[in-house]
Amino acid sequence: MKKVMKPSRSLGIVGYGAYIPRYRLNTREISKLWRGNQDTDVLPVDRISVPGLDEDTVTMAIEAAKNALMRAGIEAEEIRGVWVGSESHPYAVKTTSSIVAEALGITPHTTAADVEFACKAGTEALQAAIGLVGSHMADYSLAIGVDTAQGRPGDALEYTASAGGAAYIIGPAEKAVAVLEGSCSYVTDTPDFFRRENRKYPEHANRFTGEPAYFHHILSAVRTLFSELKLDAKDFAAAIFHQPNVKYPQKVGKMLGFKPEQIETGLLSRFIGNTYAGASPLGLTAVLDVAEPGERILIASFGSGAGSDAFSFIVTDKIKDVVALATPTKIYLNRNEQVNYALYARMRDKID
Repeated sequence: MKKVMKPSRSLGIVGYGAYIPRYRLNTREISKLWRGNQDTDVLPVDRISVPGLDEDTVTMAIEAAKNALMRAGIEAEEIRGVWVGSESHPYAVKTTSSIVAEALGITPHTTAADVEFACKAGTEALQAAIGLVGSHMADYSLAIGVDTAQGRPGDALEYTASAGGAAYIIGPAEKAVAVLEGSCSYVTDTPDFFRRENRKYPEHANRFTGEPAYFHHILSAVRTLFSELKLDAKDFAAAIFHQPNVKYPQKVGKMLGFKPEQIETGLLSRFIGNTYAGASPLGLTAVLDVAEPGERILIASFGSGAGSDAFSFIVTDKIKDVVALATPTKIYLNRNEQVNYALYARMRDKID
């Protein structure tokens, strides 16, 4: 039985876009308040991005999707599917996707739904978009992965949970800036991270976070993809793994045979590094901004609960024509308006 998924028509990414809020909270602010600066030598990231008082999952999704539309060069009403993956939807009962579709001019003749799967909700949305176009039910579909910064005050998650989003328009291969070779999803019931109804912040079972959660699922998805596509690490110009911290993606990349320059000092870390511990779809936008035609790119997400989606894309000549049509991810990353913990707590409604 084949485990790698391939659509019945050749397709790929015809437009992509990112959005990251301008506000930044230095993680030393968190350490100073909750740890008395006792852990400043081991902080997982330098700073996190924080949404402003007028920003949420909906507004960030719209901004990222606008960039994707500009690069795709199509009319909004040509999109027949909208999926928004997030674990911070503003409504418990009302779809983020319908608001986004209305704001972009995609409605009314479209399907729309919200997707949840922790940090791989965005790539799960991408799988849905690929399925719609790949089955010839539509020529274009939109997948968005977006989240706000969530974390209980003083919790380890508060040091790395940032805000931002990425949007991808999937369409025919002849119009794609990156053509899909295949994807593989790997899912099990692994209770490493969860949030029950009416609880404001998620909880995590630390003993499961690395193994058997993050490493087992990414390794299984990527190794299956490699095996059936007859590829290995040396065939890729860049690899983007889920980035809950700095060490995990480096470690899993090494376990898969990637060299440091493909992960740490290659295309990805020119812009990502320690500044933003974003999900893998956002990392892919930064890589596409500097990718060269013919390069092969691996993206492997991880979502607690748990699962991983792995994709192999080949960049086309069209990439050179679209990058400058919208704001590059580097610009969003370089915006840096510092806030203190008090303002951050107000922005994130942390004080009841």
